[in-house]
Amino acid sequence: MSEIFLRPVGWVRGGRVAAEDDAWDAERAAIELDTGWLGAEALQGLDAFSHAEVLFQFDRLPESEVVLTARHPRGNQDWPKVGVFAQRGRNRPNRLGISVCRITGVEGTRLLVAGLDAIDGTPVLDIKPVMAEFLPRGELRQPDWSRELMADYW
Repeated sequence: MSEIFLRPVGWVRGGRVAAEDDAWDAERAAIELDTGWLGAEALQGLDAFSHAEVLFQFDRLPESEVVLTARHPRGNQDWPKVGVFAQRGRNRPNRLGISVCRITGVEGTRLLVAGLDAIDGTPVLDIKPVMAEFLPRGELRQPDWSRELMADYW
C-alpha cells in the first residue's frame, strides 16, 4: 500500500473545542494559514465568494476508532446499517472531513468562517471556493434516515 503525506495549509482557530454533533451553523471560527510557507496572497480574492469548501483531518480520532465495516449511523438502530462510504462520520479510513462553510471575511492570513464543522486546532488540508458550476447537476437523491440525521446538524 502506498502512502500520501500532506502538509496542512493551516489550522482551525476558535469555535468548538469538542467534537459534538449538531448545531454547527452557529459556530464561528478562523482558519489561520501556515505562514511558514503561505502568505496572505493565498487567500486573495476568496472574500468575493460566499462559501468555501474546507478539507481537514480528524486528527484527534485514534486510528483504533476507524470503522471499516457497515454500522448504524450514530448507533441508531432505527436506521439501516450502511458502509463507511454511505455516511459522512469522522470514523473514516483516512479520517478526512470536508465541509462547506460561509465566508465572513479575510484578514491577512486568516479566513473567517461560519458553520465549519471542525474543532479548534484541526489541521486544514485545503480550501476551495464554492462555485455553482461545481455543485451537483440534476436532482439529488438521499435516503430518509440521512435527512433525519441531518435535521439538527446545522
